[in-house]
Amino acid sequence: MNYSEDPKTLDLYPALAFKEDLTPDIEDHIEDKCKTIYEATKGWGSDKKQLIEALGMTTDGDRMQIPIKFSQIYDGDNLRDLMKKECGGNDFGLALQYLALTPVEAECAMMKKACDGLGTDERLLYSVLCGRSNKDMELFKKTYYKVYTRDVVDKVTGEVSGTLKTCVISSLQAAEEEYDPGFHTNDKAIEDAEKIYAAGQGRFGKDTEELTKIIVLSPPKHLKNINSYYADKYGYTLFKAIEKEFGGDAEKSVLFTLGLKLKPFETIAKLIKTACAGIGTDELLLTCTLIRYQKYLPYINLAHEELFQKSIQERVKKECGGNYKKLLLALVNKVSPEE
Repeated sequence: MNYSEDPKTLDLYPALAFKEDLTPDIEDHIEDKCKTIYEATKGWGSDKKQLIEALGMTTDGDRMQIPIKFSQIYDGDNLRDLMKKECGGNDFGLALQYLALTPVEAECAMMKKACDGLGTDERLLYSVLCGRSNKDMELFKKTYYKVYTRDVVDKVTGEVSGTLKTCVISSLQAAEEEYDPGFHTNDKAIEDAEKIYAAGQGRFGKDTEELTKIIVLSPPKHLKNINSYYADKYGYTLFKAIEKEFGGDAEKSVLFTLGLKLKPFETIAKLIKTACAGIGTDELLLTCTLIRYQKYLPYINLAHEELFQKSIQERVKKECGGNYKKLLLALVNKVSPEE
């Protein structure tokens, strides 16, 4: 999987997410998972070890099925509500709540969490919304409305402003162009690179919104060509150009979008480190990142080791503790086992 040679926007949702009726596709081992969860929460207290095994050692495909099957077997019981009741809203309990949802519903809950309360969690917000494939974004918006009966664009519009707003709202439009070699030619790459320069370094009073839209809407392969031409002509990459033109969360969101399109695994590895940097860990960001990108963790782990000389597991062991640490390690080890 060489995204540097042939970059593509990552799809996060499993194929099952796009099926209207999952009932015929639910696998036999899913019922065993549901029974384990039920037994772990029956009576006084809950068996955290069993919950970690049942929900931590899962794939995104498993989590598409478990909440549906659990509700079928146990008279409509909501698995997320059960996890909240049994384990609370601490880091461990919240991670279990997200794992008790389908991957699409989990992202909707994460985005709502980023917008609720006093102030907006901009870093979580743009990491969920930016750099997404069109088909995933369309399903995300449809699911958000179904779950919360509110248009997600309307929700986000009131949370952010300026260039950050341009970045996330443009991302929500699910309008990334499909790569067409007949349209996305070298001449088109040159034209767009010069537009980016004209909107930034070449303009008195920058047009950061124009620059942002080109990055959000361009397909990765075309963006790679723009970056090459820009570097050849102006002496530095688009990444450096953005650092020169922006600041704050706007810069971070546009850099993240560009990174997901051109260097996705390195970009996600850096996001994991960011969640653990400084005084205290951003447990919410760490939880959401590991859950959302789980299926790509084998590649992300390689990038993480190359960048920081340590595995994701080593970082989790250092930054986290207790059942929360055990749950995250189970999630990572399911797809990228420690040697």
